Amino acid sequence: MSKKRRFGRVRQLPSGRWQARYQGPDGVDRAAPETFDSKTDAEVWLTLKEAEILNGDWTNPDDGKVPLTDYAKTRIAERPGLRPKTVELYGYLLRKHIAPVLGHLAIADIQPSKVRRWRKQLLDAGVSAVTTAKAYRLLKAVLNTALDDGVIRRNPCRIKGAGQEDSPERPTLSIGQV
Repeated sequence: MSKKRRFGRVRQLPSGRWQARYQGPDGVDRAAPETFDSKTDAEVWLTLKEAEILNGDWTNPDDGKVPLTDYAKTRIAERPGLRPKTVELYGYLLRKHIAPVLGHLAIADIQPSKVRRWRKQLLDAGVSAVTTAKAYRLLKAVLNTALDDGVIRRNPCRIKGAGQEDSPERPTLSIGQV
């Protein structure tokens, strides 16, 4: 006799693998993103998913499917009080340095390793440390907004000091040079 689960459903597929499904807080029936080798693995996944929902940690997986470029453009446009020059700078950084490598990725698919590789690619391509720091700060700010919106669980921008600019001090003329 099979025992009915309190949360979610598990079924065996013709391939022999196991599928887990649950109803999210939004009322939508959702399948696990992958299938499982065993029924126990599928049930454990459902238990963890239920705990996420009960703890208020659940994120809608559909929200994280938006491409980074689209999300960033919207967030920049929605941010109040930005000066036109700042909006122009953000647009340039997004278009020239972020979008070519990360822009097509869904926000939920951006991992710390991808951010590290992206930053290294910029520096290896000769992009100045100052511009790289500005692009990193913009990416981190956009992903912090995604975190605040509940689109992602954790910001993948975790490189210590990557957003700091070490601009050389501008030379000043002495009295004699003036």
